[in-house]
Amino acid sequence: MRCVIARYPFELTKNGVLASMKDVTPEPVTGESVTIGRRRYPVKQVGQVITRQDRRDFTSGEVVRAMTRLGFTCHEHPGTAPADVPTPLQAASALLGGTASSQEA
Repeated sequence: MRCVIARYPFELTKNGVLASMKDVTPEPVTGESVTIGRRRYPVKQVGQVITRQDRRDFTSGEVVRAMTRLGFTCHEHPGTAPADVPTPLQAASALLGGTASSQEA
């Protein structure tokens, strides 16, 4: 599949990405990530490996679009949660029979 990352065209395949990431140890995920095989990698790390470019040269969105088109599962920032999911403080308070507002901390 042809895709453009940081204004440069790349011919990427799912098997090519799998082979490129095979022996790469995942860095800690702090932002958007992509699952490749059984591992979850930061998208910037994946972009750097598959394009051999500096991470400052491309956006995470470019890599997410390319990985999604290849069939990989991409994940949003780990800190984002749906609005209806209680925070840990709210869940603990509910278990103890109280109510915790999001302003308590």
